[in-house]
Amino acid sequence: MAPRTGIRRKIWSVYILQVAAISLATILGVYGAATVLEDVLIKHALEGEAAFYWKRWSSDHDAPVPRTNNMTGYLRTTDAAANALPEALRALRPGYHRVQHRGSFELVQVSDGPPGRLYLVFNQEQVGRLAFWFGFVPLILVLLIIYVTTWLTYRASRRALSPVIALAKVVREWDPKHPDPELLDPRKLSRDPDGEVEVLARALHAYARRIEEFVERERNFTRDASHELRSPLTVVKIAADVLLDEEMSPFAERALQRIRRSVRDMEAMLEAFLLLARESDSGLPAEDFEVNDAVREELERTRPLLEGKAVTMALDERARFMIHAPPRVFAAMLGNLVRNACLYTEAGSVRVVIEQDSVSVVDSGIGMSGEEMAQAFRPFFRAGHSASAGHGVGLSIVRRLSERFGWPVEMHSEVGAGTTATIRFPQRLPLPSVGA
Repeated sequence: MAPRTGIRRKIWSVYILQVAAISLATILGVYGAATVLEDVLIKHALEGEAAFYWKRWSSDHDAPVPRTNNMTGYLRTTDAAANALPEALRALRPGYHRVQHRGSFELVQVSDGPPGRLYLVFNQEQVGRLAFWFGFVPLILVLLIIYVTTWLTYRASRRALSPVIALAKVVREWDPKHPDPELLDPRKLSRDPDGEVEVLARALHAYARRIEEFVERERNFTRDASHELRSPLTVVKIAADVLLDEEMSPFAERALQRIRRSVRDMEAMLEAFLLLARESDSGLPAEDFEVNDAVREELERTRPLLEGKAVTMALDERARFMIHAPPRVFAAMLGNLVRNACLYTEAGSVRVVIEQDSVSVVDSGIGMSGEEMAQAFRPFFRAGHSASAGHGVGLSIVRRLSERFGWPVEMHSEVGAGTTATIRFPQRLPLPSVGA
């Protein structure tokens, strides 16, 4: 038998609690009724019988002592009459008593009158029979009705919720990376064509179809963009490299250098956009790689951005560690931070610092004010006093990639003093030991 789902367990728990509460209330009610029957009704009845007898005796001294099927009366007028009393009753004082006599408990009302002392004895077995027939038998019938009704209600509720549970299970296990709308086919989830579950299933099925179409369009776009955009950039880059080997005027050479830098920027930007265009990191192979090596490679790629500037680029390796992730994602994040630092630094240095669990890019550029820092990660935002030709999307890309891969990014900046951007890696890996 398959374990109950969370919803079924909750329903089952609710019904068990209801049955327990109703049963307890019913039992307490019957017990209370029995107590009232014994301590109130019978007690008052005996007191009433005693008062009636003494009233009748006042007008007829020969009035017989009460004796019925359930009650026996004794009148003690002399010591000889006392000897005729059952031994269990002889020591009783006036009042209401419960005594054991002949192997059972009896209820006794003792009262004094002019001729002597009256003992009225009510057989408690009769009380037990009354409580059984008028209390416990109805109790059993009520509890049986409650149990059967509750069980039938539970079965009906479970049948009503089974399609919802099945639908929730399918939605929970549905993989958006590889969508299969047929799993949400209403015919597989509900047999009630007019029910709410059918309506919900149809809506989810249509939604799944739209997701499937969206995922297909995304795959087609990333595939086509990756090929169609990279190819002309590669041609331009190779042509610029070939032309630089030719003799040309200084003006033409500077123009070619700008073309080369722009092509590199476009390649890095295209790579980042294609990473973000994917619904997830699907298709990007993750591997263990050393962060220090990846940082050195990225610095070599971005170093040409500082040509013609009085800016030095340095690497400060205070630690070494590895991470398990797609290297292209790390390169895109670090590359955007380094390019951003190069674009906004006209003099001084751009320094990358590797520590135990982080990589920081420290520049001596123009910096940002508090208001600008609050908007730094917004798309297309650039500092108001900047003359840089940046596009204003680099930091936005960094933030989105950091959120996707769980690498927090922190920034600290001061106008005129520079900016420090830090990427932290909570899931870093230690370097393998030598000879391992």
